[in-house]
Amino acid sequence: MAGARGLGLLLLLLLPTAGASVPGTVVRLNKEVLRYVSKMGKAPLQSALQVTVPHFLSQSGEVLQPNRIQILNVHVPHLHLDFIAGFGVRLLAATNFTFKVFRDPEPLELMLPVVLLADAHVTQGPIETPVISISSCYSFFGNTSMFDGGKSPSPAWLVLLRKHIKAVLMNKLCLSISNLVQGLNVHLGTLIGLNPVGPESQIRYSLISAPNITEDSISLDINAVLFLLGKPIVLPVSATRFALPEHVGTEGAMVTVGLSQDLFDSAFLLLQKAGALNLDITGQLDSEANPLNTSALGQLIPEVARQFPNPMPVVLKVRLGATPVATLQTNDATLQLQPFVEVLAAASNSAFQSLFTLDVVVNLSLKLSVSSMKLQGSTSMLGDVQLTVASSNMGFIDMDQAHVLMGTVFEKPLLDHLNALLGMGVALPNLVNLHYTTSEVSVYEGYIVVSSGLVYQSGGGTPGRAEGGPACSLGGPCTSSHSEN
Repeated sequence: MAGARGLGLLLLLLLPTAGASVPGTVVRLNKEVLRYVSKMGKAPLQSALQVTVPHFLSQSGEVLQPNRIQILNVHVPHLHLDFIAGFGVRLLAATNFTFKVFRDPEPLELMLPVVLLADAHVTQGPIETPVISISSCYSFFGNTSMFDGGKSPSPAWLVLLRKHIKAVLMNKLCLSISNLVQGLNVHLGTLIGLNPVGPESQIRYSLISAPNITEDSISLDINAVLFLLGKPIVLPVSATRFALPEHVGTEGAMVTVGLSQDLFDSAFLLLQKAGALNLDITGQLDSEANPLNTSALGQLIPEVARQFPNPMPVVLKVRLGATPVATLQTNDATLQLQPFVEVLAAASNSAFQSLFTLDVVVNLSLKLSVSSMKLQGSTSMLGDVQLTVASSNMGFIDMDQAHVLMGTVFEKPLLDHLNALLGMGVALPNLVNLHYTTSEVSVYEGYIVVSSGLVYQSGGGTPGRAEGGPACSLGGPCTSSHSEN
């Protein structure tokens, strides 16, 4: 209720799209998100229940007198949502309808309380998105009451009027909610698409199976597929299905998102295949910040000084042939890079001459955070850069002497490049207009958990205004019951 778009708020994170198999992601929506929808969904529910009531025909002598009826206000003082284990969500809403009946000699205003009860089934749709339908929708009517003032109509006339209003509402309330659900499901279907990761790469999510629903949460197994130039990134070793353990994450979070080791492996494999981690580090003459030139090298490597009597710029061509290795352990995430570095010097004819090559090992601490619906990373050095000569055109190279220079000119540009790349982030599963708030990232062995609040913001609206709730059945009749005065 709160309009079906509020149930959408329940599912917002869970809406990915097509894909193959793992790497896996699990999105778990906790009871706190139901409380948020219950609070923020009242206004859209009130709007959805503003149905049109046809004229009431009353006998006036020998003619039927039409009396126009207008709903002045729908107030929802109470809206409550609960998970139904193995099924979906139950909605209970207390509403008060205020009517104005235009009759001679003067209008009449009355109030009718209605309790709405609906069970929403949440399952997997044919396009691998969550689908909501209602198995039942009931309307329970209380006693009507008139506002003071004016001449009261006859009791018989009032009985007929009440029956007319109840008969209309019995049909229209569940139908209007059903229309909201249909609109929500159409909206969920539009979520199939690609989220950019880089200029030539994307990520796409899809629901692997029907949601797992308990009394405390709804969990969705989500497949994440990374694409490079339209082709999926496939891990060389078959990944295993990821299961998010119970009771992980921050207590009181609305949503808990688990991201598996396999997803990290896929992301870094994509970066390696795209060449995004490669870079050229160019030295400058007379630069204290980057003393990467033949003069500085010549002081450590005699053959460089002999072949380049005049100072010339030196370039480090950094290439990653091996995929970076991310390691996730409890409260600790690290990243290891093993780039291959070719050291070249500008010759007098403007060509570049290869001086020597290095095998490099870099160990980094990896810090993760969430911003703008994306998981972002930053790195810092763990220990010294490890340098080993792979080949040399300059004879013997004593790396104990060259290590300080090479490490100095190599370390900062590499960190700047890597942090700029990881700072762009990867989009988390999300629904349009839904935002993560106060997110915390926890690292466990083999996976990470994002614990977050949620804020719904309609286009141009105010953050925190949620729209949503379950409704009447899709593709089936609504059932209603009522009690007479």
